[in-house]
Amino acid sequence: MTRIRVVAMLALGSACGRPPAPAPQSNPAPAGHISLERRPCFGTCPVYTVTLERSGAVIFQGRRFVADTGSFTGSIPAARADSLFRELDAAGWFALADRYGMGEPGCERFATDLPSVVTEVRMDGRSKRVEHDYGCTTAPAKLEALERRIDEVVGVGRWTGGR
Repeated sequence: MTRIRVVAMLALGSACGRPPAPAPQSNPAPAGHISLERRPCFGTCPVYTVTLERSGAVIFQGRRFVADTGSFTGSIPAARADSLFRELDAAGWFALADRYGMGEPGCERFATDLPSVVTEVRMDGRSKRVEHDYGCTTAPAKLEALERRIDEVVGVGRWTGGR
C-alpha cells in the first residue's frame, strides 16, 4: 500500500472509533393549551371555539355568526402564547370558581338570554375549566377581561370578522 492510502485508512478508522458528538440540546416549549368556547345567545352572538397551544399553534372552529365558518388553523409567536399563559396565571386563573351561572355562589343577580363562555387552561401540570354565563352580572370583572384578552392575543378577529 502506498503511504497516502495507509494514512487515509488510519484517519478513517480513527474517525469511526470516536463516539458521535452529542446533539445540541434544545429546550422544548412548555406544554399546555387554552381553549375558549363562545356559546350562543338569544340573538346573533358569535359562536366559535378557539384553541391555543403553548407553542403558538391556533385552531379556530367557527359555527355561527362569524365571518368564517368551519375549521381553520393559524399561529402566533410562541413567546406571545407563553406570555398569555403567564398572564392568566398571574391574574389568578386557577383560583376562579368553576362556574358562574344561575344559582351558583358568586352569582346573586342573573339575566337571561345572554351568551356563555367556557374556557379551559392547562399548563404546568394544572388544569382549570371555568363556565361563565354572561347573565351572571356579579361574576368577577377580571374573568370577562381575561376572556377578551385570549381572543385579542390569538387574533380571532381574522375569522370572526372583528365581531
